[in-house]
Amino acid sequence: MKEATSCGGVVIHKGKILLLYKNLHEKNSGWVLPKGTVEAGETFEDTAIREVLEESGSKATIIKPLGDTHYEFRAKDDSVNKCVHWYLMSANAFYSKPQREEHFDDSGFYKYHEAFYLLKYDNEREILEKAYSEYKALRRGGQWEA
Repeated sequence: MKEATSCGGVVIHKGKILLLYKNLHEKNSGWVLPKGTVEAGETFEDTAIREVLEESGSKATIIKPLGDTHYEFRAKDDSVNKCVHWYLMSANAFYSKPQREEHFDDSGFYKYHEAFYLLKYDNEREILEKAYSEYKALRRGGQWEA
């Protein structure tokens, strides 16, 4: 079994959440949060910021860590045990442009309830719930600018 590490973000701007639509074979298509593989010499935070920018074109900053998700999947000749480190992130605009090279056909910012039901994976819905709860608490406390 191989081990893999990725980092990603729940990016929020004015209460809306950034999602990407991945179109890669029928069973692997669906709405996801931006995330990607850690490159040599990168911190987890650097990876999350870079991946959000590469996959969506959105410039986001990290507000705080959200925790990790873990899952297994089958790749070519082996199983992969993947850990994703998630961050609550803030964008300064609704701008997004999906990265076609990574098979993203669409992107955009959605209201919480829309994003929750659009997301393909349960573990991403769980991290979205946690992120949105943190976002609301920070906003109530006057600690969220946009």
